[in-house]
Amino acid sequence: MERILYGDNQFFAVNHISDEKSRAQSIKFKDDEAIIRTLDYARDAGINTFMCTTHDRIARICNIIRANPEKYRNFNIYPCMPYAHKYANAVTELGIAGTVKQYVPGNFFGTMFKGGMAFVSKDYLRIMEVLIDAEMKMFKGINTPVIFLQNVITDLLLGLGMVEILKGFHDYIAKKYGAEAGFITMNMPKLLDVLEEAGIENPIICSSINKANFRMSGGQELYEKTLATRKVRAIAMQVLGGGAIPPKEAIDYVCNLPNIESILFGASSRANIENTVSYIHSFDTKMLEKSPKHETTGIKNY
Repeated sequence: MERILYGDNQFFAVNHISDEKSRAQSIKFKDDEAIIRTLDYARDAGINTFMCTTHDRIARICNIIRANPEKYRNFNIYPCMPYAHKYANAVTELGIAGTVKQYVPGNFFGTMFKGGMAFVSKDYLRIMEVLIDAEMKMFKGINTPVIFLQNVITDLLLGLGMVEILKGFHDYIAKKYGAEAGFITMNMPKLLDVLEEAGIENPIICSSINKANFRMSGGQELYEKTLATRKVRAIAMQVLGGGAIPPKEAIDYVCNLPNIESILFGASSRANIENTVSYIHSFDTKMLEKSPKHETTGIKNY
């Protein structure tokens, strides 16, 4: 994975600081061209990976990327599934049958037979496979080296003790898509325990990691201990602590932690993207000077 990943919250009016900023972002990104333009700002700053939900509008963004293969030849997307609001809204508008017709990929009756038999036999792994295929349809032909399970499902399965579904997701992503599975969670230490018990070594886990202890179930101290003593490819998200930490201070903290392989952030302007990238490069350079052999950090050369 690359050191810096660009997220999509700002495109869909998700802002942890204020509703006013959410409304402003909703207006700013009402056109697909505005999203593509901002993605290009990120690419210009050296970011080549976009981590995004499977929101309906992302399908249109993927169409633009596919239509410009040379421009986006080295561009990666990390899909995060499922986007629960998409299905809830579709059921409201189209009903259950209409939603299935809209989102089930490939041969409708063949897939419905697979999914229908799964429901009858309560074969949850087969149901999961049908849903993954439905979500991945929009990314056909695009580089998707890591595919994530959203925290709303990861943490639900974690709480219910349904470890076989987490393992099934991991295995199916590798078998069907030749990709690595990633897991988004609000409880990284607990998830790591469960994944290791299921035989998943050195997993990719994306979680809130920040100086303000914002959305870090188990507590900041446990996270720091886990990162220092366990084998995990961690992605730090919500590094600003919901807006509670100044960007420079926030990046300084995260860059000084071991085993942070990637930092995920979202920004809606060229200046904010460039500033964040600059902070990460600056603090990583300082860390490289302190630890030239990279023995205890997740820092990589660019």
